[in-house]
Amino acid sequence: MEIEELFNRQNIVDMSFFNFSNAITAAYFADKDLNIQKVNANFSAFFPMLGNVINAHFPNVLKQLGVDDKQIKSFSTELRKNGHVLIPKIVIKVDGKERVYSLLSAKTKDDHFSYLNGVQGQFVDRTDEFELRREREELLEEKIRNREIIEDKTKKLESLANRLAKYLSPQIYESIFSGKSDMKETFSRKNLTIFFSDIEGFTDISDGMEPERLAYIINTYLGEMSKIALDCGGTIDKFIGDAMMVFFGDPETEGEREDAIKCAQMALRMQQRINGLQEKWQSHGISKPVKVRMGISTGFCTVGNFGSDQRLEYTAIGGPVNLASRLEDATSAGTILISEQTHLLIQEVALCRDMGEVTPKGFVRPIRTYELEGLKDEGKKIFDNIFQTRVGKHVEVSLIEGSTIREAILELKEIQEEFEKQLQASTTA
Repeated sequence: MEIEELFNRQNIVDMSFFNFSNAITAAYFADKDLNIQKVNANFSAFFPMLGNVINAHFPNVLKQLGVDDKQIKSFSTELRKNGHVLIPKIVIKVDGKERVYSLLSAKTKDDHFSYLNGVQGQFVDRTDEFELRREREELLEEKIRNREIIEDKTKKLESLANRLAKYLSPQIYESIFSGKSDMKETFSRKNLTIFFSDIEGFTDISDGMEPERLAYIINTYLGEMSKIALDCGGTIDKFIGDAMMVFFGDPETEGEREDAIKCAQMALRMQQRINGLQEKWQSHGISKPVKVRMGISTGFCTVGNFGSDQRLEYTAIGGPVNLASRLEDATSAGTILISEQTHLLIQEVALCRDMGEVTPKGFVRPIRTYELEGLKDEGKKIFDNIFQTRVGKHVEVSLIEGSTIREAILELKEIQEEFEKQLQASTTA
């Protein structure tokens, strides 16, 4: 007699799977033919739509639960092949709501009780886990999207900042974007040296000129003048057509004397550069020489953001600004007229000619003026920075006076040798 015949089959099954009742999963036991023999209370609680499943074929139960055929086939194949199977995600609709389960099943074997040889398995409710995972993935996707949006916005802001940089003086741009300036309506009184310039007879020069040629000439002129202004430490306030306003002493200053000297240096370099550009302009249809009037004055001005809620402009206003503009109007082409206050600051290093007194429009008292002709060579670095320009038919060379001319000659020789090699290679090819 076999030992299994001595015991009640149902009792043995109940004893073998006694902890089914304590499981938090939906557990089942099926015989070797996959006919369900026992389920726990959670099985019925998880799947109330099934009813009584004892002796039901387990694959049919899966079918009834809405598991797709591919997963059912995979369950049977893997179980037969490996003796166990794990389906990590099964979506089952319960009471109209989708829930997510994992199904783990394995073959059981008992040498004493043949009816315990079958398949034991459990459904694990992973709905909350998958919901948390889904939310996490959505958060990650949102984070990625936000990062992409931030990167896109950053690129657009950088592009905007780069474009704005062309409309603002570098000093003002740096002050705004570094956070040093909060752009509030704060104003200050500062001793500034103001510079104004414009091209004599520019209306006549540009009259009837094609827009492209006019744009080339004016942009070349303002571009070259701007380089010199920035190199000398000036703050470019604005362009008004061909006119230009620059001031020294804000937002950075080295003292009123050094500010005035730098402004004088800038004006002289500009006049020298204008002479160097004449041949280039003539090649673009300017028959008359371009000559520029310049005026400089020094005094206390109010500096700050002026304008409206829609548009602000960081600028300087006051008597010295008006005076510099009037001096520029009053002087002759190709000359630099400075006020007495500016002359007092730079007279030790400047070569000036007394031009007498004038009463500019809008001023009550006469103003003594001086024509700035040059700077004295007293070993000061301010004189060392004046450009030397040479313009040939095909080549234009700009040197800083005081730099080693011999080094420039050696560099030009290297360029010559390089071109000669290229020429020789092209003729032998």
